[in-house]
Amino acid sequence: MIPLEAKHEQNDAHEVDYRFLAENCADILCSVGADHVIHYVSPSSLRILGWKPEEMIERDFGDFVFPEDVSVLDEAEAADVNGGAADSQVTVRLIKKDLTSVWTSISARCVCDPATGNPQEYVLAMRDITERKVLEEKLSALAMTDGLTGLWNRRAFDQSLRREWKRTVREESQLSLLLLDIDHFKPFNDRYGHPVGDVCLCAVASVISDSVRASDIVCRWGGDEMAIILPATEGLGAFRAAEKVRSAIQTLRFRSNKNSGDWVSVTASIGVATAMPQPDGTLTTPPNLLLAADKALYKAKREGQNRVATDVPAAPATQAAGVKPACEEPKCIQGMGGSAKGPPNGTDGL
Repeated sequence: MIPLEAKHEQNDAHEVDYRFLAENCADILCSVGADHVIHYVSPSSLRILGWKPEEMIERDFGDFVFPEDVSVLDEAEAADVNGGAADSQVTVRLIKKDLTSVWTSISARCVCDPATGNPQEYVLAMRDITERKVLEEKLSALAMTDGLTGLWNRRAFDQSLRREWKRTVREESQLSLLLLDIDHFKPFNDRYGHPVGDVCLCAVASVISDSVRASDIVCRWGGDEMAIILPATEGLGAFRAAEKVRSAIQTLRFRSNKNSGDWVSVTASIGVATAMPQPDGTLTTPPNLLLAADKALYKAKREGQNRVATDVPAAPATQAAGVKPACEEPKCIQGMGGSAKGPPNGTDGL
């Protein structure tokens, strides 16, 4: 039989071991009350967050959570309480002492009162996953980006259109879509070669991005076709935006090759469609909006190209199609070695 004094010594030794583990753990260990007040924080908080444990204890845990991520914790807590789950895991940004943020994976266990079954304490293990998160975001951006032009690709377009459609329905606003096709691009490619064609595509992508708002979403639809999503934009505004893009493309000039003094140009046809969701359910769905813009594009092609057409009668354009404004000078792109740089990969939301 083990003497009582020896049992106490063993228990004390175990307590020392637990403290040793907590104080030397690479992750942050934290105990938070049901009222969200922090009761204990391990020393790793200083290395990961820049906060000393004593600076965090007795403060609300929400004070250290990035404002936009507080709802993520609230939802996880509600799921624990209502669903009876003891364990949960979330990914949120925590605020460092220097006011920057760190992506953190939080594994939480809810400890309930045996008598009432109500949450009594939350035990958290928090791990810095910033490097992994940055890598994931880079890979995600690559998967959504067109390799040649730097625009968002077709996959990103589909996601963006669904997202902006939901926002349009929610806000009872309007959503416009432009589909653009470079006129006679196949003969252009056949005559001057694919390198010059690539320069042309990059230059057109760049001038489109420079011509629209920061909130607009420019994508390479496929081949020589581009799509521009215009959130919160009515029909007339979309028509004017399309005319601005068309006129800008018309001013571009390209050298047919590095050593040639010959300059060549391209034009574009643009189809415009606008939808206004109605609460009664009579609304145009995204596929129908896309179909309307596509029909408008073919209408522009049939009517002579280098023009803007709509799926419904539009207000008269301020500049006649096919006429270059006198105030606009041609933009020259220096042939195959040109630096027709695509837009940055920072479009809204993805």
